[in-house]
Amino acid sequence: MNIHAAFDKPALVHSEQQPWVPSPMPGVERRALDRVGDEVARATTIVRYAANSHFSAHTHTGGEEFLVLEGVFQDEHGDFPAGTYIRNPPESSHTPRSDKGCIIFVKLWQFEMQDRTQLRLHIDDAETLEDAQIQFKPNEGITQQRLFKDLRETVSIAQWSPLTESYLEVEGGAEILVLEGELSHGDSYLEKHSWLRLPVGVSAELKAGQQGAKIWMKTGHLSDVDQQVARLPEV
Repeated sequence: MNIHAAFDKPALVHSEQQPWVPSPMPGVERRALDRVGDEVARATTIVRYAANSHFSAHTHTGGEEFLVLEGVFQDEHGDFPAGTYIRNPPESSHTPRSDKGCIIFVKLWQFEMQDRTQLRLHIDDAETLEDAQIQFKPNEGITQQRLFKDLRETVSIAQWSPLTESYLEVEGGAEILVLEGELSHGDSYLEKHSWLRLPVGVSAELKAGQQGAKIWMKTGHLSDVDQQVARLPEV
């Protein structure tokens, strides 16, 4: 299955306008943003757990990262409320569930295979960047918090004041998920849970709406996307 699998082209999905599609597990539904593969896939997805639903115990051979958007996600490692960012590296395992229901934004098979960094961090506890570290230029009216950074990629949360305009240029591509408010990119209008992917070498002029915007962002990680896809097992 291929969904927005041309990584040399921009992609935009207004996920709130998409239907929920049942997963193999009862009570767990998905909205695909991009995907290469079937059940084992390099995938970016919004997943909804109904109350008292769960997934069977499994190992994330290619790694998993996710942000809890609504409700409380749970596994044997703890209870993780909305705003929690988790990185489960390759070969990690867990048994996910949600007693009261939750929605998460999740990315699979997008790690360096040697990465063994486990991270569980709430965005309220993330480091606030100094002006010179903020990736947007100009950065007046923008506050950025770093969730994760290594030599390959940077993951962050950015809060935009109302009507702020700025420019994003990164060498290794970017992804943006709107968490709150509104953001425009050219003629495109991004609302809550809209997802934008910018390929390597493409920049963006962005403007927050009347209520401002809060976004999740990952940059730098698309320069080796062909190697990520090539590592998917034959199934």
